[in-house]
Amino acid sequence: MAYWAIATRKIKSPPMKITPVLNPNQRELLEDELLYREKWELLADHNQISTDLFVRKVEDIDDPITLDKHDSFYHTTKSLLVLFQIMGVMPIHRNPQKTGLPRTGYSWTSKQVFWAVFVFTMQTTVVVLVLRERVKTFLNDTDRRFDEAIYNVIFISLLFTNFLLPVASWRHGPQVAIFKNMWTNYQFKFLKVTGAPIVFPNLYPLTWSLCFFSWGVSITINLSQYYLQPNFKLWYTFAYYPIIAMLNGFCSLWYINCTAFGTASRALSASLEITLMSEKPAKKLSEYRHLWVDLSQMMQQLGRAYSNMYGMYCLVVFFTTIIATYGSLSEIMDHGATYKEVGLFVIVFYCMSLLYIICNEAHYATQSVGLDFQTKLLNVDLTAVDTATQKEIEMFLMAISKNPPIMNLDGFANINRELITSNVSFMATYLVVLLQFKITEQRNYTLKERRAQLQQISL
Repeated sequence: MAYWAIATRKIKSPPMKITPVLNPNQRELLEDELLYREKWELLADHNQISTDLFVRKVEDIDDPITLDKHDSFYHTTKSLLVLFQIMGVMPIHRNPQKTGLPRTGYSWTSKQVFWAVFVFTMQTTVVVLVLRERVKTFLNDTDRRFDEAIYNVIFISLLFTNFLLPVASWRHGPQVAIFKNMWTNYQFKFLKVTGAPIVFPNLYPLTWSLCFFSWGVSITINLSQYYLQPNFKLWYTFAYYPIIAMLNGFCSLWYINCTAFGTASRALSASLEITLMSEKPAKKLSEYRHLWVDLSQMMQQLGRAYSNMYGMYCLVVFFTTIIATYGSLSEIMDHGATYKEVGLFVIVFYCMSLLYIICNEAHYATQSVGLDFQTKLLNVDLTAVDTATQKEIEMFLMAISKNPPIMNLDGFANINRELITSNVSFMATYLVVLLQFKITEQRNYTLKERRAQLQQISL
């Protein structure tokens, strides 16, 4: 055998290297370990302590009274939290002021959960009675118009969201409590690092206004349906009041959280700009990087905590919009436009407005926390700062790229503007298919009428 053949057989290809995928906490631990190792190597070589390397400080257990004092986000948004407790939507509670106990908690044996079970039982009783009455009327009324049938389908489907409340909301109560505690700890940590608290201007009156607005819109929609629909009785509205108010409350909650993220991001950005103008800001930049990572993790926790609720929310909006749009267009093609079709278009506008507010606010929050910070750091003149600051800026940019502030519903969908365009494209596809069936049915019906007329003429 030739020598080159023997040599080729002995040579083995090196194994492929697989890059590990780390979560934010693992990545943070790895960075700290590398900094520790580099620090001790410098100590061994030069026998001196390097002031250019900084490691995340070990956090102390904060005093609960101090945490409550500086928890402005909880105090400004408390009205919406209490409203959700009264409605039985999210029965989280505020823990006693004890050291080592999280400020916000969730327990299946708490009085808030028992109250939520009581409210859910009473509401479910009314919903079942209304559902049985509406289904019975829908099946027995054979002479109804098509738009009236569409109204019945939409409002019957809304009743089923009541039965999903324990699964979509209560089951994620511990995750919501974690999200609230992250906000509490973040505000006090922000105060210790920057020396100034996070101020949420106009958030207190805005939250109160949204609480009243949610119920006001619910009452207006239900009373309008009572006057517009002939088979919609007044006692039906008591089943729909809390359901539509809950949907409006979810939209208000998302808007408030996204507004708070934008406010915290702008406050951190302003402090970062002041720090960059100081002399040797490397140590502060390290602390700001840790603050930014915590803010990004809070945004991810928001989607994780409310994933089922907003997933159900998007499904309700998607289904209602398709049915209402198809019903209104179909009825216009058959009998022309009336005030009932205007009501269906109002429902479409209402649902799409809710979806737009959620996606648009998420887009602005993501841009404020991610892109704006990257732009500010990329505009820093690295030749005018020391080596440690250059390294911290590079690590800051790497942290932003490896840990993007994305609002994800626990893997189901990313909440951003792309969700609006994808929903609109899906709805347009379904509407085209449904309208094709409708047009084909109308043509077949017209052909049958002409054939019947020709047969009568020939006879």
